[in-house]
Amino acid sequence: MSISIAIVEDEKNYNNALKKVIDYQNDMKVVAQFFDGSTALKKLSNISPDVVMMDIQLQDMLGIDIIGKLKIEMPNTQFIMCTSFDNDEMIFNSLKAGAIGYLIKGESMDKILSSIRDVYSGGAPMSFSIARRVLAHFEKKTIEIKDLEELTKRETEIVELLSQGLLYKEIADKLFISIDTVKKHVGNIYRKLHVNNKVEAINKFNHFKN
Repeated sequence: MSISIAIVEDEKNYNNALKKVIDYQNDMKVVAQFFDGSTALKKLSNISPDVVMMDIQLQDMLGIDIIGKLKIEMPNTQFIMCTSFDNDEMIFNSLKAGAIGYLIKGESMDKILSSIRDVYSGGAPMSFSIARRVLAHFEKKTIEIKDLEELTKRETEIVELLSQGLLYKEIADKLFISIDTVKKHVGNIYRKLHVNNKVEAINKFNHFKN
C-alpha cells in the first residue's frame, strides 16, 4: 500500500517538482496539490492523506495556522514542514502546532523522500541544522532549570515579588526583612542565575515558569 501525500506549497515550480519526484516512487503517491492555504484548509480534512508536506509562509496564511486548525480533525495525518525559514520561533511554533518533521528547502530529494518514509513509520525527520537548534534549545532549558533549582526558598520568593513589580522596600516590608537583606538576596539571585540585572533575572524566571 502506497503512502498518500498532499503538498501545500504556493511556489508552483517547487510544488510540481515535489509531485513529480514523489509520484516516481513505487511506495508513495501525491493525492492532492494545494497552491494556497485557504483551499488546503477547506479540503485537506476530507482527503486525510498519510503525510502533508506543508510550507510555512503561504501567500494567504501561515502553514502553522493550518496545522493548528486541522490536527484534531486529522489525527492520523503527519505534517512535515518544508520551508526556507529556520529561525527558532518558526521551528518551535511549528512543532507546537503539531508538525512532526521540519525540512529546509534545498534539501536533496533523497532526503525529502526518506523523511516521508520516516514520518510514515513513526519517526520525526528534521534537517541537520534544525535538529541541532532543537537540541541546543533543550540543553539551554536544562541549564536554566539547574540555575533556578539553586535558588533558596527565600530567593525564589524575592524574584517572584520582583517579577510582580514590587520595589526593594515593598519586598522588605512584605517579608519583614531589611532592605539590605533584600539587596543581599538579589545579589545571590543574579550570581546563581548568571544575570547582570533585575530585568534579566525576571525574564529568566518568567521564561522558566512558562
